[in-house]
Amino acid sequence: MSVVKVIEVLSNSDKSWEDATQKAITKASKSVKNIRSANVQNQSVRVEDGKIVEYRVNLKLTFEIS
Repeated sequence: MSVVKVIEVLSNSDKSWEDATQKAITKASKSVKNIRSANVQNQSVRVEDGKIVEYRVNLKLTFEIS
């Protein structure tokens, strides 16, 4: 039986939601080992002068603990 823990992280990107998600996972993997899944809880954008300038994601990361 494995035990998992869930943490919530926020990330942003000027390119896309996918890029923001990848940045969150890459950064979290530096200190959190055994990440098993990422669940995107929310996506949003920041708009300036009628244009999207930032993509934002709120993720729940699941990782196995020993």
